[in-house]
Amino acid sequence: MDEFLTKSGAMKSLAKRIMEYAEASPEATPICPNALLHLGKRGAVNQALSRLARSGQLLRICQGVYMRPIETRFGRCAPSVGKSLRSLSELWGETIVPNGGGAANWLGLTNQNPVRSVYLTSGRGRRLLFGKHPVELRHAPRWQLVAPHRMAGVVIRALAWLGPHEIEDSLDTVLPMLTREDLDELATARAVMPRWMAEPLSTRLAHA
Repeated sequence: MDEFLTKSGAMKSLAKRIMEYAEASPEATPICPNALLHLGKRGAVNQALSRLARSGQLLRICQGVYMRPIETRFGRCAPSVGKSLRSLSELWGETIVPNGGGAANWLGLTNQNPVRSVYLTSGRGRRLLFGKHPVELRHAPRWQLVAPHRMAGVVIRALAWLGPHEIEDSLDTVLPMLTREDLDELATARAVMPRWMAEPLSTRLAHA
């Protein structure tokens, strides 16, 4: 019994120290076992993280990654998905960008609103969970990930989502909206685009 109480107390103490670490970190900071080994052994850290997730003090985003929920006037909720994905992009060394469906809707190229939250990544596909909000990461080819978080990249991903049959009308709509800098970035990206996108884009850029 004494040994059980000692272990239980140690686990509570470790959980408390993990929460102190989490609360001292900015919103959307990934909390991973490897970053907590200064607080305890790997097995004990894993158990403490699991208990904190079950109690709602931490959110389990995916295997091996937790985040601290934020307090709002509506109660606890998941951190911003945008901030979280930027943090995960840095943690994993991957490019992560919104998928082309959302980009096409934002540019006015489609009226369809994405039903699911899907992002493209240079890494492997994963399913993330931010509270009750699922986010799917899909592996994408390199050309769909160029110019991340820039208008040229948004255009490329929108065109990729719409496909070759809508490329002509889509270019007619979107190119007048772009700055000279955006057009120059698109011109540079032609080297990695598929032919069905690069050729009609080249024709229009020649007269821009």
